Amino acid sequence: VQLQASGGGLVQAGGSLRLSCAASGRISSGSVMGWFRQAPGKEREFVAVITWSAGSTYYADSVKGRFTISRDNAKNTVYLQMNSLKPEDTAVYYCSCATSVSVFARPEAWEAYEYRGQGTQVTVSS
Repeated sequence: VQLQASGGGLVQAGGSLRLSCAASGRISSGSVMGWFRQAPGKEREFVAVITWSAGSTYYADSVKGRFTISRDNAKNTVYLQMNSLKPEDTAVYYCSCATSVSVFARPEAWEAYEYRGQGTQVTVSS
């Protein structure tokens, strides 16, 4: 599975962006898809996760209520709708795929995701 993230850019605080992650190759029904981000000088952090089959979701507290993760199984694509963006959301955003649904129980572990895409830069100006 190869993952291609897109949709990043420069936006003012309070604005919105939608990131996309297109997957090539078959995503098994038991997979989970996650978004992570890494700001300059900081460790990579978990943002959101969704189960490929049921569409169950889970968010980091820092983005809950502002970000929405979704998927389109027919298009093999996962989205991250980001609203009410803040300067502290500035980071490189990465999408990832884990082939075991058990990862959903502990989605914050980057190492648990076997497939990882390249990042897309999101910059939020104040």
